[in-house]
Amino acid sequence: MLIQLAIGRQREYDAGSARIEGRAMPQIRVAYFSMEIGLDSAVPTYAGGLGVQAGDMLRAAADLGVPVAGVTLLHRQGYFRQRLDPEGNQTELPATWRPEDRLEPLEPRPVVMIEGRPVLIRAWRHVLRGGPGHQVPVYLLDTQLPENDAWDQSLTDHLYGGDERYRLCQEAVLGLGGAEMLRVMGHVNVWTYHMNEGHSALLALGLLEERMGLRGLGAAGQADLAAVRDRCVFTSHTPVPAGIDRFPPALVAGVLGPDRAAALEALGCYPNESPGLLNMTFLALFCSRYINGVSMRHDEVSQGMFPHYPINAITNGVHAVTWTAPSFQALFDRHVPEWRHDNLYLRYAIDLPLEEVQAAHREAKAALLAEVKRRTGRRFDPERLTLGFARRATGYKRADLIFADLDRLRCIARVAGRLQIVYAGKAHPKDEGGKEVIRRVFKAAAALGDEVPVVYLEEYDMDLARLLCAGSDVWLNTPLKPQEASGTSGMKAALNGVPSLSVLDGWWIEGHVEAVTGWSIGESWEPESNPAQEIAAFYDKLERAVIPAFYAPPELFDRMRRACIALNGSFFNAQRMLLQYVANAYRIPARAATSAT
Repeated sequence: MLIQLAIGRQREYDAGSARIEGRAMPQIRVAYFSMEIGLDSAVPTYAGGLGVQAGDMLRAAADLGVPVAGVTLLHRQGYFRQRLDPEGNQTELPATWRPEDRLEPLEPRPVVMIEGRPVLIRAWRHVLRGGPGHQVPVYLLDTQLPENDAWDQSLTDHLYGGDERYRLCQEAVLGLGGAEMLRVMGHVNVWTYHMNEGHSALLALGLLEERMGLRGLGAAGQADLAAVRDRCVFTSHTPVPAGIDRFPPALVAGVLGPDRAAALEALGCYPNESPGLLNMTFLALFCSRYINGVSMRHDEVSQGMFPHYPINAITNGVHAVTWTAPSFQALFDRHVPEWRHDNLYLRYAIDLPLEEVQAAHREAKAALLAEVKRRTGRRFDPERLTLGFARRATGYKRADLIFADLDRLRCIARVAGRLQIVYAGKAHPKDEGGKEVIRRVFKAAAALGDEVPVVYLEEYDMDLARLLCAGSDVWLNTPLKPQEASGTSGMKAALNGVPSLSVLDGWWIEGHVEAVTGWSIGESWEPESNPAQEIAAFYDKLERAVIPAFYAPPELFDRMRRACIALNGSFFNAQRMLLQYVANAYRIPARAATSAT
């Protein structure tokens, strides 16, 4: 019944469809706003996990026929292209691409007022195709139009670039401009607006402006705010206050205009703990009827950060077909062919033939090691335990934790069993701490030499992530608790039968079954890390559990691979995640489910 409710077979949704450039478009009922959406490596509109998770959410909507549309910015210069010198120093180049080669330009040109100027916006459309006849449009907003001045044309160039002024102007284009774009395109019967992180919180202000019309924001009251709140839901991905966008009052008034700034203050949209600062997470919380974190643990952390709001948990999931290697796709197709349209069938992977699981992994590992050789010239041993670590390079993710004691690591490799490590990940251009982490990995790699071969691959993107998550033997994750809101790389690995060795934080609290789906670093459920204890626990677990399991008779490790797929692959997927949003956050009325039966 839940999937019927989600899909609705388009009968009710198609009624009153929008028309764009003379063509009928299915009417959307959920508008999903995100500053970044990962569509394809060739479309660099994402920086990391937040954007990739957003793309997976929309791909699942296409699979299930949920009437959703995505709204994001075009990011003509992308995030950046990463270059690493022999010492691990990162430099950045623009990730320039041509939207006209991959996207469909749309004609509407709505206007949003920014800094007192009219800024024209156009949209480019990318269509995600899922099940029979199911399509999810993604609208990428663009201000590079000749009618705009040079500054305004640049607002949709750089993802997470520029200063506070640039960021607030971008968020105005996304939230205010996105709401107006949907309206002029005829998507006027949206039931739910979903704000994915606080970057899109100005959407609520745009909906309030739309409601007030000619009466103006000055006439808005609590009843009007309640009406907007009834249409909005919010997902937070931020487990620490430092990750929240805050803007000073003079900048808010300058960018949004005095009327909007006054309305935000009059309606109580500013938090008491930071008077005068426009806190985008608080604005999204304040203007939403449903709020969720992205894992059970993140729900607890968020509730502590925002005690006055009821925060729910919907744990992230990844799009199974996107992240499963070709060899495992073929394996699933042979034995559980229903998995493509219903990922719950991956539960039956528990009965996969062990020799076929082993063969599928060997093929995925060979593809990864071939890419390592192509990029670096180094020939990694396919029989050696290969640890994979690919995350955004920043301090709290502690990519270099394994190198805390190089002598101990050398001894483990000599006595317990040989290992090699493949790294990838970008540091934000302004994150000097993250750049230093990369340099430390390079320094350790040089010191270890051939005793423990280590490579760091440039230009981490969706294509490289597919190879790494499927081809590693064990997935490594070492965040500083409680700063991992969820994490999804280990979920992608699990779909390919790759167990994790991870700190008990984020999703791993829910996915960890010791020596079945992987191993924990430490046994403690304490909410904060003790680095010294975790380093000791890491080396102990690597030496006494992980390496012996890998070099034991292969049936033992293949049973673990099979359990990873059956237990974690069947649950931590985007279909399950989306259906939880449908059931708990989105308002798909009962009549839609009735029309589907």
